[in-house]
Amino acid sequence: MTLPWWNAHLGGMEQIITPGPPIDLAITGMSCASCVSRVEKVLRRVPGVEAVSVNLATEQAHIIAAPGVTVAVLIAAVETGGYHASLRAAARPRNDRAEGWTLIAGFVLGAPVLAAMALPVPVMVQLVLASLIQAWLGARFYKGGFAALRAGGGNMDVLVALGTSAAWGLSAWDVWAGGPLYFESAVAIILLVRLGKFLEGRAKREAASAIAALHQLRPALAHLAGGGDVPADRLLPGQEIELRPGERVPADGEILAGEGSLDESPVTGEALPVPRGPGAGLLAGTLNLDAVLRLRVTSAPGENFLDRMARLIEAAQAEKPRVQRLADKVSAWFVPVVLVLALLTFAFWHFHGAPLAGAIINAVSVLVIACPCALGLATPAAILAGTGAGAKNGILFRNVDALQAAAHIDTLVFDKTGTLTTGAPRIKDVVVLGALPASRLRAIAAALAACDTHPLSTALRLPGVAPAEAFQALPGQGIRGVVDGHSYVLGSAALVPGVSVPGDGATWSWLAEAGGAALAGFAFSDTLRPDAREAVARLRARGLHVLLLTGDRREAAEALGLGAEIIAGASPARKLEVIRELRAAGRRVAMLGDGINDAAALAAATVGLAMGSGADTAIEAADIALLRPEPMLAVAALDLARKTWAILVQGLFWAMIYNLIGIPLAAFGLLNPMLAGAAMAASSLCVLGNALRLRHWSFT
Repeated sequence: MTLPWWNAHLGGMEQIITPGPPIDLAITGMSCASCVSRVEKVLRRVPGVEAVSVNLATEQAHIIAAPGVTVAVLIAAVETGGYHASLRAAARPRNDRAEGWTLIAGFVLGAPVLAAMALPVPVMVQLVLASLIQAWLGARFYKGGFAALRAGGGNMDVLVALGTSAAWGLSAWDVWAGGPLYFESAVAIILLVRLGKFLEGRAKREAASAIAALHQLRPALAHLAGGGDVPADRLLPGQEIELRPGERVPADGEILAGEGSLDESPVTGEALPVPRGPGAGLLAGTLNLDAVLRLRVTSAPGENFLDRMARLIEAAQAEKPRVQRLADKVSAWFVPVVLVLALLTFAFWHFHGAPLAGAIINAVSVLVIACPCALGLATPAAILAGTGAGAKNGILFRNVDALQAAAHIDTLVFDKTGTLTTGAPRIKDVVVLGALPASRLRAIAAALAACDTHPLSTALRLPGVAPAEAFQALPGQGIRGVVDGHSYVLGSAALVPGVSVPGDGATWSWLAEAGGAALAGFAFSDTLRPDAREAVARLRARGLHVLLLTGDRREAAEALGLGAEIIAGASPARKLEVIRELRAAGRRVAMLGDGINDAAALAAATVGLAMGSGADTAIEAADIALLRPEPMLAVAALDLARKTWAILVQGLFWAMIYNLIGIPLAAFGLLNPMLAGAAMAASSLCVLGNALRLRHWSFT
């Protein structure tokens, strides 16, 4: 039994994605892009650490380290940076309900203080309530800011703690000095920022829900065939289980008995139910619709399709494109620069005759508006949403660089057999050239083909026909064998002299008695995939150069009627040469293939796409895996990559524009602290909301 290609494929990809022992830590205490830079910096200082990638959206650190580096050492390093870490599997889920009630209580306490802007509220009531909010809800900012400063860095917590402390301290002084009060500014900043982080956390988890959704597809228990239940994650290869109607497959397996329809849409994106019977391979997470099936487990614990797919997505989401690495470098200097700008703002206003309170409040606005949260969220949020949308639709991006490259493709090269066509030839015509009847000729050809594995031989086989004797394969030409005491050959025109190939676009194979004239000709045609023409038409309509690169004859390629440029008779070496020529000419080339002979060309392309029915070698060389054998899925992958990249760029733009506009407005006294706090929270929510649009992406 052979399971679908992606079982082997995901294992092969995984080895390429994580070259070394990976360690994933859950990080708590991060609030902005500056925190990301700080955590990465302290982890890189650990001897033996080779690579680190910290993701603000998932709050995780992905670490590649030498075998001697322990988790305890890495956690200790994170602690020195002012943050907390734990193994991801041991991390406790966030308690949204407790945070929600805390915020409700905070807004109730803060309502009288905020109402003081329009209504008379006793000064002492404002002082008590504002002090309570500053000490209670503001404690997380003091704690986070102090930890960052102690570790020699700065983050959003430092900015918020300084800004609210200045507004509260100035107001507390003026309670006794009789000056203007700004308690409402301190209260509004704390409440708005806490509310923004609460909503931001929920949005981040929603963007990262693709992996959680995958794990939820696997049932908790599996029914053993001999009776009794066992946890699905403890199933071992060789165990036999029973699958009932309406249940999901708990592990990859092979059907031993029973026939029915299965819904594979959650794992491959296939919209319609597919029939499956004895000998068929099933993937964990697929839904059994209407039959009782007996299965033999084929995957080890933690190695089923869902687990491998989740690891593949996580690896892609943990990486950073070049533009995000640049943003991280900017954010590392962001907080110190903002502190300097706030001091300059205070000095400017104070030394130009403004009241002390006014100068402080303007400086507070600068501190609050300039939080780099959105800058750290723009890229990971878009990648989380984009890769998650791809997984739901049967598209797996192996890494972030592949997603970025796919967004800028201008040329798509198709292989023909098995990619645009089904790769399962069928007999189109039989031409009788000798005295033997067609039925006898078919039987002789079937006997010769019974021992061969070539796709054309597969199409010639007949049930009940005994294989030929003295079988011999003739590489590049055909086959030879003895049937009923007579020696025959079956193959190309080079094997049977005196025949000429008709120019009808079909593939021909000739049958002859050894050393004699041709007895028959068999014409084969390969079935074009239903969506192949639409895929090519869509790509051309979008301005892409479409090239059909095939090892078959030109007539066979032209017979498909796709309207693409054709390079025929291409060997694997020639395919590689064509890809290199295109890239040397400045083309950004994607190639879609499925065979072993495509592997080198796939690896040489800017982006390699592997078809869902392809060989493992081709799949491991590809950058994007398509879980269904549909050419339109390649078009969808490029479309999703473009949309994801566009949203990523939009997120970075909005993150920067908020600060480029907001900081000068605050410095010139045109933005009060309350509006600054609201704008800062809104910037992160705007970036996340824009990225979440990808969760509902579907290719049309």
